[in-house]
Amino acid sequence: MTRIAFYGGSFDPVHLGHITIAKRLTALFDLDEFVFIPAFHAPHKKRLAPTPAVDRFAMLALATNNENNISISKMEIEVPNKPYTVDTLTRLNELLPDEQLFFVMGADSWRDIRTWREWDKVLALTNHIVVTRPGYDINGYHLTEEIGERIVDVRGASKVDVAADNDKKIYITDAVNVDTAAVEIRKKIREGDDSWRDDVTLEVAKYIEKYQIYS
Repeated sequence: MTRIAFYGGSFDPVHLGHITIAKRLTALFDLDEFVFIPAFHAPHKKRLAPTPAVDRFAMLALATNNENNISISKMEIEVPNKPYTVDTLTRLNELLPDEQLFFVMGADSWRDIRTWREWDKVLALTNHIVVTRPGYDINGYHLTEEIGERIVDVRGASKVDVAADNDKKIYITDAVNVDTAAVEIRKKIREGDDSWRDDVTLEVAKYIEKYQIYS
């Protein structure tokens, strides 16, 4: 059974932390493919206007161009409406009924999961991988007991033995423990702090500078 992980988000911009997540989770969970899904506009971030999808997609393409088994999906940026995660995961299950699917989320998303539309259904549609982050307390205390029983703590593991059954698990991993944030990169660019270049690939840095994305 093919294992595919999907990582949704704004990626505004994609940074080295995102790429590290893709590489390390691919190795840790023995994934066949890792797919970034840039959002047209995150529905739960209605007050924030994202960078145009074409630019965010282009930066993702530049950042992953030489990476094997890492790809980008247009499934959210090409639809006329603004899908919620529950819609995207439902569609993925329909498109890939015979594959073992994982949805990747960061510690901040896990903390705020109850604010997502049909959050309990979201957690039941696929396996999930929650990536820890410095300063965030990762647990399941804010969820139901039933969901808590599906949490598998694999922090410290060098390899994860994923069951091939239909029980959807929620794996918590510290395989990537970086504290890079896109919002901080955008802030540094606006303030003229050149250290932001250390947080993205060279190709992405050149794209941002050439098109003055955040200036």
